[in-house]
Amino acid sequence: MPVVKLLSSEVLTESFGFFFTNLRLFFHIVTIPWIISIGIRIVGATIAEDSLIAMLVEKLADVVPTVMFMVGWQRVVLLGPRPGDHLPGLRWTPRETAYLLHLIKVFGITFVLVSALMFTMGSLDPGTIGVGAPLDPELMRRQAMAAPLIVGFIVSMLLALRVCYGLAATAVDVPFSPRLAWAYGRGNAWTIIGSLFLTFLVGAIVTAIATLLVLALARGVLGAQEAAAVITWTAGILVSYGAAGLAATVQAVIFRRLLGWREGEPLPALVPS
Repeated sequence: MPVVKLLSSEVLTESFGFFFTNLRLFFHIVTIPWIISIGIRIVGATIAEDSLIAMLVEKLADVVPTVMFMVGWQRVVLLGPRPGDHLPGLRWTPRETAYLLHLIKVFGITFVLVSALMFTMGSLDPGTIGVGAPLDPELMRRQAMAAPLIVGFIVSMLLALRVCYGLAATAVDVPFSPRLAWAYGRGNAWTIIGSLFLTFLVGAIVTAIATLLVLALARGVLGAQEAAAVITWTAGILVSYGAAGLAATVQAVIFRRLLGWREGEPLPALVPS
């Protein structure tokens, strides 16, 4: 395949431009997965609000509507709107199954390390943080155990960012794997990582700010804790889907630019390293 040099500025400009000029289409695609995610959040909060295990189960359950949305949105980015495609959230197909398996290959280790880190550290007591606070031997032991997990998480996240653009291939039924994503991305590794890291970071910051603002407004207007929580979840989940949509767009743009992909055409041959 010919050598392709990606530029972060071009990738991000195209991705953000596509997303914000197709907001109406985004709301059409995200509606049902968004509603499902809200339901999962409400059920999770009702069952066990402070349980780490319940929280992890909730996150795992929320992968299902997220995958439905990601597949639908990346197909729109790469193929355009198609009348034959079902609305995401209405049914689960082999395409979503293949996407989920690919997602596990890319982010599975990262999720396991995050889970292990949460169970190792537990919840931090604000009273133990600060100058003059007594040293807790148990807390120090947990922090020492968490250090290698943090290093492993950082490494696994960088590797996942490096190859996650290949998810866009699975969304359009192109056989792909993390190994192929690694091979096709040679020479553009830090551009891929940097573009996706910046997108995820911006998305996380915007989601956090939006959630806090909505929570403050809801509490000020309604006063009721339960109603404010539901409104905050509704808005926060929608913004998080917007962040996911941006990241999915960046992945799709990288895939199309890097491989010069066109529907119906075979992938370019790999140049031996």
